[in-house]
Amino acid sequence: MNLLDLITSTRSYRRFDANTEVSEQTLRELVNLGRLASSARNLQPLKYRLVNKKDERDLVFPLLAWAGALKDWDGPAEHERPTAYIIILKDSEISDKIWCDDGLAMQNILLGATEKGLGGCILGAVNRDKLRTVFAIDPRFEILYVIALGKPAETVVIEEVKDNETTYWRDANSVHHVPKRGLDEVIIKK
Repeated sequence: MNLLDLITSTRSYRRFDANTEVSEQTLRELVNLGRLASSARNLQPLKYRLVNKKDERDLVFPLLAWAGALKDWDGPAEHERPTAYIIILKDSEISDKIWCDDGLAMQNILLGATEKGLGGCILGAVNRDKLRTVFAIDPRFEILYVIALGKPAETVVIEEVKDNETTYWRDANSVHHVPKRGLDEVIIKK
């Protein structure tokens, strides 16, 4: 797969095949891609908590909000839930700032997931207090995001923005549409 195809295929998936497990080894390989991302001042303050056992996944799922733009959807049904999560943390003993390290690392992780036939979704709407309690996460680690992972069980398509409307949506066949601004629109001319 060439780079453009890999990037185009790396979408936010919110429905998964709950029968396809993601191994701890796969999660370790994905985190390895994240840790190799560039880091501001090369401080590398990111840490990761891996979740792939069903009992732990069941603790994470209710602490997440899934798709703000889809007002009539409460999130994946039980048979569509992720089979792994990576909790992204910032180690405050290394740095009090994150700059853009988290975005770089998470994109590497998602690109790697796509290459492996998996999909993911970065979730920022997280009940951080409860997540910290459930997993006894030391207060030195700030919970930044949760990446949900699994084998995608939905189709996500990119389309051109029309009438300046960028809100993602689902059609009658449950195909997830993601409007993207055109190249000429995002490049400022001289």
